Amino acid sequence: MIFLRYVVRSYSHNRSRKSGPLCIFRFNASVFHGKGMPWFGMDIGGTLTKCAYFETKSANPDLHHQETELIKIVKKYFKENPRKGVAGQADIRLQMDNVSIGGRTGSVHFIRFPTSLMDDFFAIAKKHQLGKFISALGATGGGAYKFEERFATELNIKFAKFDEMDTLLNGMRLVVKMNRPKEVYYWYNPHPDEQNCNPPQEKDHLSRKEYDLNDPYPFVLVNIGSGVSILAVYGPHNYKRISGSSLGGGTFLGLCCLLTGCTTFEEAIALAAKGDHRKVDKLVRDIYGGDYKKFGLPGDLVASSFGNMNLPDHRLNISKFDLARATLVTITNNIGNIALMWAVNLKISRVVFVGNFLRVNPISAKLLGHAMSFWSRGTLEALFLEHEVRCLLLHLLKHYIIGSS
Repeated sequence: MIFLRYVVRSYSHNRSRKSGPLCIFRFNASVFHGKGMPWFGMDIGGTLTKCAYFETKSANPDLHHQETELIKIVKKYFKENPRKGVAGQADIRLQMDNVSIGGRTGSVHFIRFPTSLMDDFFAIAKKHQLGKFISALGATGGGAYKFEERFATELNIKFAKFDEMDTLLNGMRLVVKMNRPKEVYYWYNPHPDEQNCNPPQEKDHLSRKEYDLNDPYPFVLVNIGSGVSILAVYGPHNYKRISGSSLGGGTFLGLCCLLTGCTTFEEAIALAAKGDHRKVDKLVRDIYGGDYKKFGLPGDLVASSFGNMNLPDHRLNISKFDLARATLVTITNNIGNIALMWAVNLKISRVVFVGNFLRVNPISAKLLGHAMSFWSRGTLEALFLEHEVRCLLLHLLKHYIIGSS
């Protein structure tokens, strides 16, 4: 996670604001207490870089309509680079309006682009002398360590690192407070008499319902990014990492690229939405000829992920859609099993799932919610956040804006 606090040294006073929707890194300048705005944060993950921008409402209309030299440089990174996928995408659905941070009101916008293209960012940043306009750069997460020396030597920008898990938990509390009551939700079966532990299909129509997390402790937090980290959280500053897995969102994307030829996470999810994992996986019925009643295992339950792919006739009858779906179910089931085990062992009834893996991925969210409830016989609640991992960005925005006032 990177948060940029800018000291802007010059403005373009004769440039009017262009109309139109928010585009990638297109920001406007505002001034509070004589200090330059705006602020934006970057969560530099192993696979994806996520950005947040706090666009404030300035009392000075002239400054409000002027772009800073710094923002124009960052914007050129996307505009000038011809490589496919460089231009990030704005998460319009996550935009938060009329947000108050440090006595300032405005909108928070969210943007993303692939971390693999960071070299292109450095090339454009050096070309336009980005270091001349940035006084400090706060950072957390893997990117704070991986890119610290390079920012210092190539751009003359120093890092101030923050702990990623502290920031995640603080941001989670903040976003729940700011976006109550619709921030936290869960998936449930509107027909509870239909006892079924199978992965939900599109036709199953699980329903989404809001959840009040005003008094959250204790809970198990499952952060699904490129890999997985699992925390037991007992209070605002009382938590510990209890487990994790190397099989996460990065694994899903990597395997899908190998198996289907897709190139992006969005494409992989779109393929999975059209597939049937049961053509790829070996099911209980493939072994027992039906249900395994002694242990209450239904015939459609996965017994071995990709277990039918050793059979030539099965390989001939599958599509890339089925392979993508099977990959998604495999990764999701593994994460759910680990989370379930820890929640049961610790006697904690709430499990909160966050992370970029859940963005545009209702299939996994429904599967996790459905399976956690079924296998715990209704004693565990699988909860999700509307803003997934963007809560880290919100916390750093709040931290720096209040700290600079």
